[in-house]
Amino acid sequence: MALPVETFFLQPGHQGTLQSQVQQMIAHGILSGRFGSGEKLPSTRKLATHLGISRITVTLAYTELVASDYLTARGRSGYYVSANAPVPPSYQPQPASGDAVDWTRAIGQRFSGGLTLSKPQDWARFKYPFIYGQTDPQLFDHANWRQCALQALGQRDFAALTSDYFDQDDPQLIEFIQRNTLPRRGISANADQILITLGAQNALWLAAQILLTQRRTAAFEDPCYPALREILTQSRCHLAPVRVDRDGLPPDGIPPDTDVIFSTPSHQCPTTSTMPMARRQALLDRARELDALIVEDDYEFEMSFLEPPSPALKSMDVDGRVIYVGSFSKSLFPGLRLGYLVGSEPFVREARALRTSVLRHPPGHIQRTAAYFLSMGHYDAQIRKMGAALHKRRDAMQSAIEAHGLEIAGQGAFGGSSYWMRAPQHVDTRQLTQQLQGVGVLIEPGHAFFSGDDQPQNYYRLGYSSINIDRIHDGVGLIAKALSDHPGPK
Repeated sequence: MALPVETFFLQPGHQGTLQSQVQQMIAHGILSGRFGSGEKLPSTRKLATHLGISRITVTLAYTELVASDYLTARGRSGYYVSANAPVPPSYQPQPASGDAVDWTRAIGQRFSGGLTLSKPQDWARFKYPFIYGQTDPQLFDHANWRQCALQALGQRDFAALTSDYFDQDDPQLIEFIQRNTLPRRGISANADQILITLGAQNALWLAAQILLTQRRTAAFEDPCYPALREILTQSRCHLAPVRVDRDGLPPDGIPPDTDVIFSTPSHQCPTTSTMPMARRQALLDRARELDALIVEDDYEFEMSFLEPPSPALKSMDVDGRVIYVGSFSKSLFPGLRLGYLVGSEPFVREARALRTSVLRHPPGHIQRTAAYFLSMGHYDAQIRKMGAALHKRRDAMQSAIEAHGLEIAGQGAFGGSSYWMRAPQHVDTRQLTQQLQGVGVLIEPGHAFFSGDDQPQNYYRLGYSSINIDRIHDGVGLIAKALSDHPGPK
């Protein structure tokens, strides 16, 4: 007798194809012990009718389960749970126990509780998502990325997929960065001066761990990327926030006891300002005067669609003082988590050893997929497509902001994908953010970018990489209305 068809059902809201859902449903039934060895499954026609899906979908799912030895096919008799299928555990899970540990005493160092950026996981359901750093599926070259991923899964690349690189990286990816990516920024480096990281944030963490101690001082921009401030706080070094101006980090504001300077010259985060060439040279001179190092986060240089980007600070460095941080996560998709460090060999050697002790290396398959995507020209094509789309959206943002009388606090002269905005002094943009979500608008309050206890509460960021251009004007109008309705000072 076949298993009752009523025991089979698809999970509502499940991600993935119908075929994969059927496979997971049956595999879970076997692994949980509900379907035992030798039991017969419903026919493909009967299960398809019950689930309201195509019979071929069920047939393909059964075929895949046969290939993985979860099921066995017996001629015209049908499909059965294989005798070789995984056996569910014989023990019964115990009920959750109490927790008698005093965690307030047991935790030696706290990493939670700091000011961080938060974005709703369901941001795509909002009609007006003015949030930064998310991927617009219309701009991502999914077809070619998938093709590169399949190529990286092939037999020819078996070693790249399965090998433990230990402390090394995919040579094809390193070569592309060395010969193509870095020269665009005016940087020359050999392979021993490049290290692949799990995104720019991982690169910043590696740099902080290696360069800072409790006796050393780190100067950083204020406002800045909140995760960088958390990284520096966790390093237990002395913190020296330096308030930025319209040209970014002012070199004369860097304290005399500074050991490491963290900066975003190309697109200051979050104000989007670009540091002029004269100030870049002044920053290098100040670092030489202090015998300090500079960590340059060049996170968004590809988004310079208004004018060609300025050369990287690293390209002007004649002393080897600049450590360069790059990322593919902003230009491809944030979930990729792939970046790189470039620096002098002694520094990269230590970064490589630290990375190896913590995570070995980023997955080989991801590195090889990225190498194919880059080397086949898909990356450059995507950047051009994104640049054209972002240019149009920026024009629409500019027009809408001017039409509704909102105040811009910072906008990149070379491009980018966001505006740094200032609300009236009495407006707390955290409250404004909550209010706007009720009408389908997402913005990012700006308080988390600032250091210290006296953080300005009236700044906010508007990203335009993820919003449909046709909705920009109405969305900005809703922001303007919420600001005008916001109660003034008493």
